[in-house]
Amino acid sequence: MIRDLLPIGSVVLLRGGIKKLVIVGIKQANADEPDVEYDYAGVLYPEGYLGDDTFFLFNHKDINDIVYKGYSNPEREEFLAEIEKLYAQDND
Repeated sequence: MIRDLLPIGSVVLLRGGIKKLVIVGIKQANADEPDVEYDYAGVLYPEGYLGDDTFFLFNHKDINDIVYKGYSNPEREEFLAEIEKLYAQDND
């Protein structure tokens, strides 16, 4: 599943959404709910981060449309492999 996550910089429209979001983080948690993990953190597109009111946590299943897929390279693939190792250790 981790390998299916969209790259940072991807632009998406969520189900029922009217404003696009740009992904700025993956595998994120909210300080108020540290046990709940989300696939992505995003901010408004094209505005970017305007404060906590415009910072959104969401899951891949919440995406209705992928408008633009962000940059991916071997460095990202190595990063995802490391994340997969960490999750495998947590499940042991």
